[in-house]
Amino acid sequence: MSLSEFLHMGGYGGYVWSCYALAAAVLIGNAWAARRQLAAQRRSAERRIRAAQVDADGAGQVPASPAGRVAS
Repeated sequence: MSLSEFLHMGGYGGYVWSCYALAAAVLIGNAWAARRQLAAQRRSAERRIRAAQVDADGAGQVPASPAGRVAS
């Protein structure tokens, strides 16, 4: 069996190799999307941490009402 025969796969090579290419594209796209989403979630978490630190420092706190409840 030669390499050409193997790649041709008895006339079904076009179908087989296109399926392999499609599967590889889906896996690569999935990995890319996951990394992109992870980066977005990390940025969001960093923003929330910074906001919490600012609130803990006293900036952005709402003054309490005389009854002890937060004024709205």
